[in-house]
Amino acid sequence: MEKYLEILEITKPHGLNGEMRAKYYCDDPNEIMQFDALYLGTQKKPVKLTSFRVSKNMVIVGLSGFCTIEAAQELSGEFIYIDREDVSLDENVWFIRDLIGLDVFDIDTDCYYGKVEEILQNAPVDVYCVRTREGKQLLFPAIPDVLQNIDLNERKILIRPLDGLFE
Repeated sequence: MEKYLEILEITKPHGLNGEMRAKYYCDDPNEIMQFDALYLGTQKKPVKLTSFRVSKNMVIVGLSGFCTIEAAQELSGEFIYIDREDVSLDENVWFIRDLIGLDVFDIDTDCYYGKVEEILQNAPVDVYCVRTREGKQLLFPAIPDVLQNIDLNERKILIRPLDGLFE
């Protein structure tokens, strides 16, 4: 498991004073404000937020040391990270990043379905996208009737598909 996790992806400048639009990768973007330490780019350079607000499924952020539109433009496409050790998760809560690539099996038949390639979060419940060995995409909802167990140590997910789910 990776030490640093993407929490923001800078997309473009916002205004003339160095603020930037960013996609957020967490359930509640306001949780980003709780972190004392954030890290910028592949070098994981420590940065501080100077401004933060939610705007239409995005956030607008200002970072210390970046106060012009030119500086903000240079950061387009960069990620801002958090340190995994700075987060405590409740039981049965996982980082999406840790679930990508897990093998998915039927809990009753041990049938192998494929690997998790994406988790969609724009529905009332998360939807797991699984890619089979044949390249087909399977989708299943993260509801208790289907999602039976996630074992990060074994790198697998056990499910019980509802009748007709993958047909």
